[in-house]
Amino acid sequence: MRVAERERRAIRMPTIVGLSVGLVGIVGVFLVRALTPALGPWSLPNRVQDLLTLSISVIIESLPFVVLGILLSILVQVWVPDRWIMRILPRNAFLRRVTISFLGVFLPVCECGNVPLARGLMVKGFTVSESMTFLLAAPIINPITILTTGQAFGFDSWVFAARLVGGFVIANLIGWLYAKHPDQDSLLTDRFAAECRLPDPHEHDQTRWQKSVELFTRESAVIMPALFIGSLIAGLVQVAVPRSVLLSLGSNPLWSILAMMALAFVISVCSNVDSFFILPFASTFMPGSIAVFLLFGPIIDIKMLTLMRTTFRAKVLVQLTVIVGLLSALIGLVVNYLA
Repeated sequence: MRVAERERRAIRMPTIVGLSVGLVGIVGVFLVRALTPALGPWSLPNRVQDLLTLSISVIIESLPFVVLGILLSILVQVWVPDRWIMRILPRNAFLRRVTISFLGVFLPVCECGNVPLARGLMVKGFTVSESMTFLLAAPIINPITILTTGQAFGFDSWVFAARLVGGFVIANLIGWLYAKHPDQDSLLTDRFAAECRLPDPHEHDQTRWQKSVELFTRESAVIMPALFIGSLIAGLVQVAVPRSVLLSLGSNPLWSILAMMALAFVISVCSNVDSFFILPFASTFMPGSIAVFLLFGPIIDIKMLTLMRTTFRAKVLVQLTVIVGLLSALIGLVVNYLA
């Protein structure tokens, strides 16, 4: 009990600091952007204004899904019985991960909201590899993404098929790879691993509502600073890298894929709307590169990496980036060859 209490106290102070940094940072960006026109001749340079505008757009797009993801995480951790979740999943490890990869159909949250939800699933008893499978598949295999991709490119297009099949294959392949790891807990950050070790709060006479409030505060303190920092970085890179550089590479089968991976990494647009964002590029880029954008972006981008860093060690994120990048590029090359 004393060890658990020490771990709880060690988490409490970073929670307060993290929540303060995240909220102050997000509100501060909005205030600076709102006050810029009132400065008149002393207004900020155009590049700084563009940085603020782009960063705010990422925050506005992501924040509702982050909050929804935290609420769903609380629902899973506090209000849904353990037996109910585990009972519906197959015991076979492979079939279990396949089933988990379709959970996004019932939990249609954008990729940024899936991070707190995946954290909640791990606290609930999912292994790291199972949570990774959900985290990578859910942004693509969910009804909103399926509908928007089909409307943008057609339900019988190569882009549509490559995105859905590719997302399923990549998520399950990575889940299988990390299931072979001898110590999956070592893939997690020390802080999150400590949270997973905390005893059931019901043993301390907390009500479900009290636990829900505590979890919302703690998850917000972890996710909000990451969202703020990731949005600023995404905006900064977009301002610094001209899109004309990427567009000039659109007709080459290989370079168009690499250019779209770079664009997806920088733009950090939500998977629920990225099909309509990239649709204007379809006239200049090959279909395989468009498919790569729609595959790589929801899993690996600046915003997503900063959010996942709250849960996974840096070396894990490097491994994920390399594996997802190679698999996405391979799928894109196949589409370019067949389409």
